[in-house]
Amino acid sequence: MQTNLRGRDVIDFSEWTRQEIDTVLDVAFELKRDRALGRPHPLLRDKVLAMLFFFSSTRTRASFEAGMAQLGGHAQFIESRTTQIAHGDTAKEIGEILGRYNDGIAIRNVDWLVGNKYLRDVAAASRVPVLNMQCDVFHPHQALADLMTIIERFGDPRGRTATISWACAASYQKPISVPQSLALLLPRFGMNVRLVHPPEFSLLPEIVEQAESEARRAHASFEVSHDFDAGMRGTDVIYAKSWGALRTTTDEAEGAKLIAKYSDWITDSRRVGLASEEAIFMHPLPADRNVEVTDEVIDGPHSVVYDQAENRLHGQKAVMALTMG
Repeated sequence: MQTNLRGRDVIDFSEWTRQEIDTVLDVAFELKRDRALGRPHPLLRDKVLAMLFFFSSTRTRASFEAGMAQLGGHAQFIESRTTQIAHGDTAKEIGEILGRYNDGIAIRNVDWLVGNKYLRDVAAASRVPVLNMQCDVFHPHQALADLMTIIERFGDPRGRTATISWACAASYQKPISVPQSLALLLPRFGMNVRLVHPPEFSLLPEIVEQAESEARRAHASFEVSHDFDAGMRGTDVIYAKSWGALRTTTDEAEGAKLIAKYSDWITDSRRVGLASEEAIFMHPLPADRNVEVTDEVIDGPHSVVYDQAENRLHGQKAVMALTMG
């Protein structure tokens, strides 16, 4: 148990030690038990979290707001387009000013080649912790909730296999931050990770290299494949979602053509049948139903998508309690 996390930023959990992440998990499961038992835990009474959104949200906004209320504090919703942020407030000014008004700053900015730098610029100017609600590179709180869900289902995840796979979804070029955070976090807990995607949908090479290094350190495996079915065979965790071909093209029309080229990359009952008998299907939601995944799978017995969504609340409460307390 680490007791020195007050004031720490959470932009990427790779910047935290394994022992520090274990502390977050311990607190998250404790707070989840407290909520199940109706035990109040106002650990952040009179504290205020600024929540700055450059991109729309459902689960992220709802879970952070609910979490702050359950911890006895207040979440301040700030939308970039309806404030002076859209007309000139700099990252330094936001860090300096919101850091003086509030006890924490949470930011969602997924603009490609912009979001992560913006968060780090705010953090450099802020006197309070900055929490990443998703940027163009990382989605740490989603990965934390996903890891919690895997632990709940399997216990110690060491030796289990997780397939992080691209899936077709033509709604827009979605960020690559979810698969990247998962690829970095799961190997640290001894999981064998298969990253599966068409050639045009690669992740940042430095992220893949770091994930391979984490796997070696944990005596686990990390492999990259372009064969969807092969990636499913015998796996314990099916994490299949869409992300954009952002390293190939940032043009939306070109990206849509590439996505359409792989319309058969859908998680259906046949592909789930290739996995282990106790395999779970995971997705951060919202899913493009019957494009990314069939109704039969996402609503079926293998699906844990609502457990994942719930664990966003508990994991984020642990982070806030530890860093803002």
